[in-house]
Amino acid sequence: MKFLRRNQVKRQKVQSSIPFRLNFLFFIVFLLFAALIAQLAHLQINQQKKFTSEVNSTDTKVETKNVQRGMIYDSTGKVLVANDASRAITYTKPLNVSSLKMYQVANQLVKSVKISTSGLTKTMEAQYYLAVPSRLKKVDKQVKKLKGSSSGSKLYQAEVKYVKQKKLTADLTSKQKQAAIVYSKMSGAYSLSTIYLKYNNVSDQEMAEVGENLTSMPGIKIGTSWSRSYPYGKSVKSVIGTVTSRKQGLPSDQINSLLSEGYARDDSVGSSYIESEYENVLKGSKQIITLETQNNKITKEVKTFGGQKGDNLVLTINADFQQKVQDIMKSEVESLAGGNPYLPGAYAVVMNPKTGAIYALAGVSRDLDTGKITENALGTINQTFVMGSVVKGATVMGGLLSGAISPNSNTLTDQPIKLKGTATKASWFNKTGAQDMPLTASDALMVSSNSYMMQVAMLEGGFHYSPGAALSLPNSIFGKLRGYFKQFGLGVKTGVDIPGESSGFEGKSGQANIGKALDLSFGNYDSYTTMQLAQYISTIANGGYRLQPHILQSIRTSNNDGKLGRTVYEFSPNVLNVVQANQAQWGVVKEGLWKVVHGTNSLRTGGLLNNTSPAVAAKTGTAETFHGSTETETDSSVSYAPADDPQVVVALAFPGMASGNQTHVSTQTADTIYKAYWKMVQSDQGFK
Repeated sequence: MKFLRRNQVKRQKVQSSIPFRLNFLFFIVFLLFAALIAQLAHLQINQQKKFTSEVNSTDTKVETKNVQRGMIYDSTGKVLVANDASRAITYTKPLNVSSLKMYQVANQLVKSVKISTSGLTKTMEAQYYLAVPSRLKKVDKQVKKLKGSSSGSKLYQAEVKYVKQKKLTADLTSKQKQAAIVYSKMSGAYSLSTIYLKYNNVSDQEMAEVGENLTSMPGIKIGTSWSRSYPYGKSVKSVIGTVTSRKQGLPSDQINSLLSEGYARDDSVGSSYIESEYENVLKGSKQIITLETQNNKITKEVKTFGGQKGDNLVLTINADFQQKVQDIMKSEVESLAGGNPYLPGAYAVVMNPKTGAIYALAGVSRDLDTGKITENALGTINQTFVMGSVVKGATVMGGLLSGAISPNSNTLTDQPIKLKGTATKASWFNKTGAQDMPLTASDALMVSSNSYMMQVAMLEGGFHYSPGAALSLPNSIFGKLRGYFKQFGLGVKTGVDIPGESSGFEGKSGQANIGKALDLSFGNYDSYTTMQLAQYISTIANGGYRLQPHILQSIRTSNNDGKLGRTVYEFSPNVLNVVQANQAQWGVVKEGLWKVVHGTNSLRTGGLLNNTSPAVAAKTGTAETFHGSTETETDSSVSYAPADDPQVVVALAFPGMASGNQTHVSTQTADTIYKAYWKMVQSDQGFK
């Protein structure tokens, strides 16, 4: 019984303790929930601003990386400009990186990589020195003692100056100097922008050591750099132009606009001519990496665009033919130099008169002091000369369009022009009047009559010539003559797709210079470029269409195998204006150019081209010029072939020739160029 009572008591005690335990447990749970609710309230109410700020600090940023530049090909598919890939060490600047951290990374990098110090300056050394906070603090105190209080950039400039003046960097080691160069590049970069620290001659050992230590050098990466190469030689480099090197960076005169377009300071960019003109095509689209950041720390990287190589340019130039014409011009100048001390060079343009496509543009410059000859193909568009009688086709057409002469009534007597108060002006074959002769417009072109052209100009100005009379012409005669010339491209920019073209040079107008209007009529006053001559003769050859000369044929993508891909743009002939002449009027001019070469008069000026096949029509020119007080001449010629179905035009200029020379170099050179053209560019089969 006692045992049963004891068990009963125990059961009663256990049963009575169960509610207590449950209540205690519920109380603990209640306290936990209360604490949780209190914490949530604290976070939502008291800490709301803090967490809102953190959420708002989350951002998305973009990092870009360069891609390969588009290549440039000639009209036959030969690579004129390619890209050489090389290993590179790059640095992508982290967000909010400290100067000390960049200093440390620079020091570590140069333990593995040799950096050239050729561009190191004392300022760079000083900035490197001040990257250490303890040094900066000491210098800061000294500067403030000397100059009083200042802050910001002015204080830092004073600190840099102090370091240089006190020569605090005099004991920098070779490695520290290399690190100073690296630090300067790093500190000058924008956050998340990628710059090149070394892009040439990165050795296998350097690549390996950098690769092993990437985790300890934030921002340092191994990449690829591209530089331009010329696998087919540099014969057209002066036309194609150049790109800036990594060392040069962006051109100083364009840096702000290019930075706004997404370029980095050390990006390569087309700096001249074709490379510059078609920069937007060649540069491609940079690789884009989207970075998600929070509190200025990168939390996620996503490559949103893999980048796209620049598109390729296919030019109208035939590389072999271009080199041949260039060699011809250089050879001619070399052979002429001895007897022509003031010859500054020579220029040639070969073009398709039906499309404006440029097959070759070549030129050389000659230093008159040293005699050194250098390639200058761009002289065809930016060097202007008084060209002489080559322009007379435009003069005759101006007379026809103005009504001064007509296809059925255009005979005038070649005679010396003797006006009151002026020196006699005459044709080359009739200086004294002993060979006065009636000439039609076509015959006047054949024998290159100055007298005929002057009389046409006077008729256009309403003045009928009589020997000894005072010249009476309105000022408008200059504009009238030039207006007709400009319809052919003489005295205006041709529109060629190469930057830097000159529009030529116009002599003074007005009554004080009214007699110069007569010189203008036969090409001995205004000056033009060789490209303008090519456009002018093309306009005659194709029957009146002034076409834009162009060196770009098409833009094409690249296939996966690196070869030319699909065509995204094809140049179409661009008509700038039309010379509104009828068939009979064109017949007068074209007959004259035919007679220049094939006429029966012994005075014809282009007889040296008589045996050129297919048959050529041409106009020659000899302008009277001066080098100082010494008389010189410009020997020029324009021509097209075949005469009855023009496929190609050739324009040539040899300025500064000795006065009275009889070399006829421009016509001889034209013959040589035509032979090369029919052999290297187009077959002459089917033409005569």
